[in-house]
Amino acid sequence: MIHGDQGEFPHLMRDDISTYRASAPSAARPGWQDAVRFGYLSLIRASERIAACCNRDRLHLAPRVAALLFVLGLAACGGTDSRTTIRFWTIGREGEVVAQLLPAFERAHPGVRIEIQQIPLTASHEKLLTAFAGDALPDICQLGNTWIPEFAALGALEPLQPFVDASTVVRSDDYFPGIWDTNVIDGRLYGVPWYVDTRLLFYRTDLLAKAGFDHAPRDWDEWRRAMAAVKTQGGAEKYSIFLPLNEFEPLLGLALQQPDPLLRDNGTRGNFESAGFRRALAFYVEMFRSDWAPPMSNMQISNVWDEFARGFFAFYITGPWNIGEFKRRVPQIAGQWSTAPLPGFEGQGGGAAGGSSFAIFRSSAHKQVAWELAEFLSAVEQQQKFYELTGDLPPRRSVWTYPALAGDVYSKAFHEQLEHVTPSPKVPEWERIAQEMRLMAERVIRGGVPIDTALKDFDAKTDEILAKRRALLADRSKP
Repeated sequence: MIHGDQGEFPHLMRDDISTYRASAPSAARPGWQDAVRFGYLSLIRASERIAACCNRDRLHLAPRVAALLFVLGLAACGGTDSRTTIRFWTIGREGEVVAQLLPAFERAHPGVRIEIQQIPLTASHEKLLTAFAGDALPDICQLGNTWIPEFAALGALEPLQPFVDASTVVRSDDYFPGIWDTNVIDGRLYGVPWYVDTRLLFYRTDLLAKAGFDHAPRDWDEWRRAMAAVKTQGGAEKYSIFLPLNEFEPLLGLALQQPDPLLRDNGTRGNFESAGFRRALAFYVEMFRSDWAPPMSNMQISNVWDEFARGFFAFYITGPWNIGEFKRRVPQIAGQWSTAPLPGFEGQGGGAAGGSSFAIFRSSAHKQVAWELAEFLSAVEQQQKFYELTGDLPPRRSVWTYPALAGDVYSKAFHEQLEHVTPSPKVPEWERIAQEMRLMAERVIRGGVPIDTALKDFDAKTDEILAKRRALLADRSKP
């Protein structure tokens, strides 16, 4: 603090700081050498001015004023940051966790700073669309792989194949084929998988054993027999399987196992009256009509973990996030449950390819650096660390040799199924269609609508949803 008459000296500090700020490049962050030079010059200049304007009694204040000038000069030096800022948007908990991996990237790229923004899952889609409309998208983003077709159609995404071709880290043949394919739209690559999921069977090994089965079902016929036996063993108040009617994913998994595509005519019309989807829906409905599954949503039970633990159902179709949840929430059934690939109509079934990818936006001014970040987080070492921190499954086959993952008995089934997953239809309208599929199935199960009628109406509804897509494609084909 300056004591005595303080009003005579502030202009000295303001003059020096203004002179320095005027002379320093606005976009540059001075190094420590510049800061020292400035401080030294400030000391000399302040001493000279103080000596010139002060009487002898006040000269003892000069060192204090000069020292304060030096501190303020150092503060002025830190006002700007010359590093390149990469804006990275993440969705949910992954953003919180990935921040722990980024210091290593920034050390390897001293001229780069990563700015992470976490977006709640429930608000993420709207925020991304709003940012696109306002030309405010980040450089790089975590993007659910079912959203990639939509943002590719908007022209918001940068094609990534040239980056992959030049990379020694990201190799397409090391990724599960169905997962990689979710990022390819009309032959162009728009994303690189970050982590993956697929839904398969979680089942009670003890309840199956009591029903006479020493292994998980491997095809639909064996699954039927197992569900019938578990129901007989459990009685009227318990069920074989829980298929929440407010989720479309179990039916989708069965449908994607079929040889018939869910959409036809270049993704412009529904194909739900095909033999394949009809077979999948019939099997799904059979589980309810045989009283193997309760006609309930997951909001009509306390929670899936406790109900699974008390034996209300023996089978549940869900994803890898529930490995940790079951371990943590119901430790009393440790050793009495396991996982298995989703049975198919005639053997290995496969399922839906889910997960999130790295996507780079066309509007980014730093695409190369954004790619280097995606490349860094795609490296085997970082994928292993990310698995340790989150439990999210890696999309690269080579990471599955990591002992912590290879030795996990519950993850083994996911590894097997990921080799056989299939992308959902790659059209921007797919999520609307999937919700209509859920409503259609509920009308059959709860409302008693005949399957033939439901499928005909569902195809008509899908065609209506895809009308704009047909018109756009027709316009593009005009000479």
